[in-house]
Amino acid sequence: MNIEWTDQAEDRVYDIASYIALDSLVEATKWVDNIFDYVKRLENFPESGRPVPELASRENLRELVFKNYRIIYRIEKSTVYILTVRNYKQILPINEII
Repeated sequence: MNIEWTDQAEDRVYDIASYIALDSLVEATKWVDNIFDYVKRLENFPESGRPVPELASRENLRELVFKNYRIIYRIEKSTVYILTVRNYKQILPINEII
């Protein structure tokens, strides 16, 4: 299974990392490395994430929880598209994933 990050998802990762870097550049770098490594599991186990609660009827939309963040992705044929990364406490704007 291929993994493709959308521009929006990559932008979110780097925005979050920029915020973390205000306290520690080292921790921000680790966080980015760790989130990309965490998502690699989807290459072999694309359905390992749970259905997105806000859109439970859409079985191809799933999420992984990484620390305080939701990684929302869509499964299509042989590709997993990482759609967005959001803080768990934030409301998920549906227009970001549909």
